[in-house]
Amino acid sequence: MVSLKGKDILDGAQFSREEIDLIMEVAKDFKKKLAEKPGGLDLLRGYVMAALFFEPSTRTRLSFETAMHRLGGSVIGFSSAESTSISKGETLEDTIRTVDQYVDLFAMRHPAIGSAKRAAEVATHPVLNGGDGAGQHPTQALLDLFTIYNECGKVDGATIVLCGDLKNGRTVHSGVDIYKHFDTKLVFVAPEQLAMPREIVEKLRAQGKTVVETTSLEDAIKDADILYMTRIQKERFADVAEYERLKGSYILTREMIERLNPNLTVMHPLPRVNEITTDVDDLPGAAFFRQAGNGVYVRMALIALVLGVI
Repeated sequence: MVSLKGKDILDGAQFSREEIDLIMEVAKDFKKKLAEKPGGLDLLRGYVMAALFFEPSTRTRLSFETAMHRLGGSVIGFSSAESTSISKGETLEDTIRTVDQYVDLFAMRHPAIGSAKRAAEVATHPVLNGGDGAGQHPTQALLDLFTIYNECGKVDGATIVLCGDLKNGRTVHSGVDIYKHFDTKLVFVAPEQLAMPREIVEKLRAQGKTVVETTSLEDAIKDADILYMTRIQKERFADVAEYERLKGSYILTREMIERLNPNLTVMHPLPRVNEITTDVDDLPGAAFFRQAGNGVYVRMALIALVLGVI
């Protein structure tokens, strides 16, 4: 029997298809239960989650906290490193060892690649990675998959276009590790300087996945089922001039969708800057705010599963 009890959630590659299917089923069940009982459930009374956000976050932090509260648990934590003993020189490991004395699990975001793994190595309670720099963001990838199921009814057979900063995009790095378990065609759209890392592309192809690389967004979306837009991430650039040159590389408009593919489902991990114009927002296929809402159900599922309460 598949179980996630006691496990850390660190990267997209860690999951089997059976584990992914379990998470999707539990998230679906929680969505149904919350529709029937909007005030939340009482599964985690007495449990405490530490939300440790060393890097700015809106959706990930608030949806993790909402998920814990909807399950009946409590949350402690912080939303910036400046308000903690890290600012006094304390190491990440010592912070984790300390907070580990107070809680039952961690949700953590940190700007350094590999930071979640470092935390998991010293914590005795499960660590859920809410983003480690340009590395991984597995809970986002899982909520993205849940959104595809909800919007399209299936994942197998879908053509998924990933567009934007694919070099530094932790959401797409985790995402392709999830999509590899399904019969999907993956199309990568990016400027040459921000292309998906070669090792990821080569690994996917070695696994038998259909992968197409292009610089043309218009060509890519003509036959796509899902477009996953990402922003060009200013915080990942050492050279501000390079960011300014690339930030407007791809801009999705209503006119483009209506002309090329009116049935396109549009997703985005948010925040957006200028890569999706606001006139797209009321199109039926504009799923990005519904996608953000799905984060609560998927994170509820992950919390409940790693704590072993279901």
